[in-house]
Amino acid sequence: MKKFILFLILLLPVAVYAEDDIGAKSAVLLDTKTEKIIYEKNKDERLPIASLTKMALQTIVLENIENKTIKWDDMVEVSENAANMGGSQIYLSKGEKMSVYDLFRGVSMASANDAAVALGEYIAGSEEEMTKRMNKLAKRLGLNNTNFKNVTGLDEEGAYSSAEDVAKISLNLLKHKKILEFSSMYEGYLRENTNNKFWLVNTNRLLRLYKGTDGLKTGHTDNALYTTSVTAKRNNERLLVVLLGEDSIERRNKDAINLLNYGFTNYKSKTIKTKNDVIKEIKIKNMNKSKAKIYLEKDANILIKKQDRNVKAKIKLYKLNNLRKNKVVGKYYVYVNNKLSYKYNLIIKEDYYKESLIDIIIKNVKRIILGKV
Repeated sequence: MKKFILFLILLLPVAVYAEDDIGAKSAVLLDTKTEKIIYEKNKDERLPIASLTKMALQTIVLENIENKTIKWDDMVEVSENAANMGGSQIYLSKGEKMSVYDLFRGVSMASANDAAVALGEYIAGSEEEMTKRMNKLAKRLGLNNTNFKNVTGLDEEGAYSSAEDVAKISLNLLKHKKILEFSSMYEGYLRENTNNKFWLVNTNRLLRLYKGTDGLKTGHTDNALYTTSVTAKRNNERLLVVLLGEDSIERRNKDAINLLNYGFTNYKSKTIKTKNDVIKEIKIKNMNKSKAKIYLEKDANILIKKQDRNVKAKIKLYKLNNLRKNKVVGKYYVYVNNKLSYKYNLIIKEDYYKESLIDIIIKNVKRIILGKV
């Protein structure tokens, strides 16, 4: 029966969407490689986002793991405050000890509020301090429409974000590869070898309903209604959908699937040059080297419609002087269908400096000795 349902979902019609076709109050569909938005609806509108808030917490946890400030096997003692959290939970008890790893599973799979608070308190000392760190993260990411009031996303006046900001939080979270290990787990157990065994089931049902889905987060409160940030990967293409203010789980899933289908059917991303490719080699005079190699500052990733064939690149170099490592020396322009679509910085990866009189004499002596005069 499940296979039959999946088959029907994959056959859903693909269309070009107008705003009225998506039930969410706010929505974004984008390609994660280029971060290019394919579809948007009220992307900057400030709305409550429910448990999508926890992605900021997850980011900070993973940063602390990577910085070795905390470890996965650290044992966290649960406070009364954490144990008393309502909503989605894994039913932690005051004084209970659980590993960072299992608490993170509780947040990632069951969207557990008690686990989120326990992690926030363990890392920052209090939920209030962790909330401040989450808002600092928002500023670091350049989010102009986001304000966190707690670590859980439970309804609280003054808490909001936008579809575009949630997409940026999601993209940043995806840079931490470990997140997909957790967000792709569909089910598992906590306290498995105890009398208090707890079955975890992921709140993201698209893990079973849509091929390629491996994250990222769902949410629901009375004010926020149903929200999601869902990512799926097919044929090396990864898309991300953010939906805020859906009126039901069923409509949320339907809209996510339709947008993913639209993106995968009509678009593809490609890398036309990598940051390791030499874009151009130019001659330079009176320097320690006779030639300078020009590189891209980052990979030139582009998103195009599958029928697009006309892709061209042009370079513009600035006046080359004071050539220092990582200095921007020009621009790399990419045109799709004769329209300028992408700009990338060109850099050099080493220092070039003017030769002294002694350098010139030594070089000429070497040339004489080697018979290259």
